This record gives sequence, C-alpha cells and structure tokens, in this order.
Amino acid sequence: MTGFTRKLLVVLLINVFAFNVSAIAEEGKSGEGTKEELTLSQKIDNKFRPVVDAIAAVLFVDPFEKLGLHDPTVRDSAGNPVINAKGEIVTHQIPLVVIWLISGAIFFTLRMKFLNVWGVKHAIALVRGVYDNPDDEGEVSHFQALTTALSATVGLGNIAGVAVAVSLGGPGATLWMIVAGLFGMTSKFVECTLGVKYRTIGFDGRVSGGPMYYLSRGLEKRNLKWLGKVLAGLFAILCIGGSFGGGNMFQANQAFAQFSGEFTFMQDHGFWFGVVMAILVGIVIIGGIRSIAKVTDKIVPVMVASYVITAIVIIGMNWANLGEGFAAIWNGAFDADALKGGFLGVLITGFQRSAFSNEAGVGSASIAHSASKTNEPVSEGIVALLEPFIDTVVVCTMTALVLIFTGFADGGPESLEGSELTAAAFSSVFPWFKYLLILAIVLFAFSTMISWSYYGLKSWTFLFGQSKAAVVSYKVIFLLFIIVGASSSLGAVLDFSDMMILGMAFPNIFGIYFLVGEVKKDLDDYFKRIKTGEIKRFK
Repeated sequence: MTGFTRKLLVVLLINVFAFNVSAIAEEGKSGEGTKEELTLSQKIDNKFRPVVDAIAAVLFVDPFEKLGLHDPTVRDSAGNPVINAKGEIVTHQIPLVVIWLISGAIFFTLRMKFLNVWGVKHAIALVRGVYDNPDDEGEVSHFQALTTALSATVGLGNIAGVAVAVSLGGPGATLWMIVAGLFGMTSKFVECTLGVKYRTIGFDGRVSGGPMYYLSRGLEKRNLKWLGKVLAGLFAILCIGGSFGGGNMFQANQAFAQFSGEFTFMQDHGFWFGVVMAILVGIVIIGGIRSIAKVTDKIVPVMVASYVITAIVIIGMNWANLGEGFAAIWNGAFDADALKGGFLGVLITGFQRSAFSNEAGVGSASIAHSASKTNEPVSEGIVALLEPFIDTVVVCTMTALVLIFTGFADGGPESLEGSELTAAAFSSVFPWFKYLLILAIVLFAFSTMISWSYYGLKSWTFLFGQSKAAVVSYKVIFLLFIIVGASSSLGAVLDFSDMMILGMAFPNIFGIYFLVGEVKKDLDDYFKRIKTGEIKRFK
C-alpha cells in the first residue's frame, strides 16, 4: 500500500495511544482536595467524547433538516411537540449514513432488476453445493463463507436491535426493517461479487479480498488509480478500527454484561472473563479463515435454529392471533400514532435498525466471501444475498411477532430496552429462555469476534503487508482488546469504533457506483452460461 495511507494509519494509532498515555499520566496526579477521582476508563472516555461527537455530527446529520425540508420534531394533531415518558421532546431525524445505505441498496436493486427476488432459488442451490466444483480456487465452501459472514451480523442486532425498533417505532417498524432488508440483499450481492472478482490468491493458496482490493484494482482499470487508493486506504483504516471496537470490545463488553447480570458472582471479574474469551478466540484465529469457518458453520446454524425454533413455538401458541399480529405490523407501518413519530418516524426507525443490523453496503462481508471456493464471482454474490434475508427478514420478524404476542411491543411493564426487553418477552412464556439467550449472546459475541478478526487482519495486511510479523502483531493487539472490552466501560471509545464500521459504507458504496455496470454484465453472462450448460451441476 502507499506510504500515504500507512502514515495516515500510524498517525491515527499514535493519537489513540496518546489519549491513553495522557489519561494514565493524569491518573497518577494526586488531585488534592478532590474526594472522587475519575477512573482510567472514565478519563479515556472523556478524551474520546469530543471525537465521537464530531464524527456523529457527520454520520448522523439530517440533511433534510439542514435544507429545511424536514422538521425532526414529532408533533400531535394540534401541532404541539410530543413529550415522551422521560419528559423529552420526541424527534425522528433522518441520519445521513442511513440515507447513504438505503439509497445505494435501492439503486443496486433497480440496476440488477430485482435479483433479490428471482435469485433466491439459485442462491439456495448454490449453498446446497449443487454447482460446487472441487477444483475451484479458494479456502472455504459457499456455506462456510455464508455462515462466517452471518456470524458477524446475526446477534445483538437481531436480539436487541429489533426490540429497540419496536419499542421506539411500534410494531410497524418491523415492516420497514423487512423492506430495507430486502433491498439490502442486492447491496450484499454487488459487494461480494466484486470481492471474489478482485481477490488475490497467494502462492500458499491463502486468499485476500474485499473492498480494499476491488476499490483499488477496479478503479485503476478505469484510470482512477489515485481515487481507488484513497478509498481503499480509507476503508482499510476504518475496518481496522471497527474490528477492534464494534467487532471486538463491544462484543466482549455486552457478553460480560449479560453473563454477569445473571451470574452475579462474576461481577467485578470482567478481566478474567476477557482473558478466557481471548484464549478461546486466539485458539480459533491462529488457524486463519479455515479454522474460523469450521467454528462458525457449527455455531451459527445451531444458535439461529435454537432462537428461531423457540420463537416459532411461541408464535404457534398464539396461532389464532397470528392475523392480528401481522395486522399490527401492517397498520402500524402506515398509521402510527404521534408518539411513535407518525408514518415518517416509523419508517426511519425501521430503516435505521435494519441498516445497523445486517451491515449491507458496509463491505465487511465481502472480505469473508472472497475466500469462497469458486471461480465464478457472481455465484458467491448470489449466495451472499441470503444474509440480509436470514438476518433481517426471518430472525427480526420472528422477534417482532414474539414481542407483539407477549405484550412487550411497548417496552413491557418495566419499560425495558434492547436485549433485556427481548429476554423478558421470551421468558414470559419460557422462564428458562433467559439462560438460552445468555448462551446465545455469548456465542454470537464469540463468533462475531472471530469473524471481525479476519476482516481487520485482511485490512491490516493490505496496509502493512503479508509478513508473519504483521499478522502476529495484529492478532496480539486484537486479543488484548478483548480483555480491555470485557473489563472496561469505555462508552465513547466503543461509540467511536462502532461509527467506524458505519463509516466504511461511504468509501465502499461510492466506489461501487463506478463498478456496478461491470457487475450487471457479469450477472447477465453468468445466467446465460447457466442456461447453456457451460456452468455444470455437480449434484
């Protein structure tokens, strides 16, 4: 990679290091006359807060509000601002990052002529291995690539995210989550097709791919080498930051919070919880994508199946009310009350939670899919479009119906939020479910961490090379951050790294706009060869 992007990353890391050193130095001062001293975590958090606020001002700015086209304040029929239970004025902004993700998804869907609808049957055949050629290059099967990518998205976004959407926007938000998820299927197809097309395969058979490669190599073919390098370098830096935070520290932090909340003897022992998690993650990631895939293709199907089966049982117990449940979702989507923000507020809530849940357009999944054993980039892209369908359309809809049937769609009697609300809804029918949910959250956090370790590693080696020292240094840093995440409450740091994941969508989608034409040509050629029998069936 160019010296420019390497220097940029070094500057970023030096600043992060400087923040930590500064906080540690301040902690050593006596602070005479002050009875309460801030903890190290609080000091680091305070250092990062201005940075987080600055990034949030860009990612979550409402451009329609700035242009005077939208008033985010929710008003009742008399025109007065709606006040929630906390005494706050209810607002529904339209974040720039959500507009960017959804508009890209809609454009790609129209450009591919609704592949997300007619391509599903072929995607299932590919996952079943019908077209798997044992001689194709790659490291993992279609199914393993799918589960590896799913493991990075299925989890807290479905367990907690849909509960947030329903509690904020009512049952109607579920419909708009589904709609956004359906459009997001095409975003996944485009980026994962490009991931395989522009991947590189080393002499040892190891694969490197993802936005870093298709942005740099794809745009170079269009005489935009400088733009490709800038976008690829920016994406890699953001992905590394996201892998340490949202894909690591946040997962460890939430897993420990859920575990210690139920098993109180673990409280104040986050460090040791983190050590155990780091050891387990380390054992897996040492073997690279092959060992990661072997774990995720077992954990993800089992946990998703357990969660969905439990939800189906609860839905089955309320079979007579199924029509009313769907009616609540449909009517709530178009006729929401003022407290939920009306039609626009519910739509924004649904779209936002979907975008944050399935990560379609962020580009991370294409890194995992690029390792698939196939010589047909389009085939892997078609497999990838199943992810938002499973993640958002299936799992999220199941969760929403359970919340509706159990009476927790409005937060329940204790005004719970997130995963606590989902746990309360399921546990109201099956008291033992809270233990299954804790296990699910810990295992999903584990699988998310090992998947994001791979994403971050590929971005790291893109910038610093494939040397053993570069690989080992990243993995060591990643494992140390697991311990930090489990034993600290770095709110602003976690927000910062989470925003880096969302920020990945900007260079990714911007670059894809230049490449989407060739993806459409490849798609047409692929199905032409399917029809003529040039692409053979092996089962």
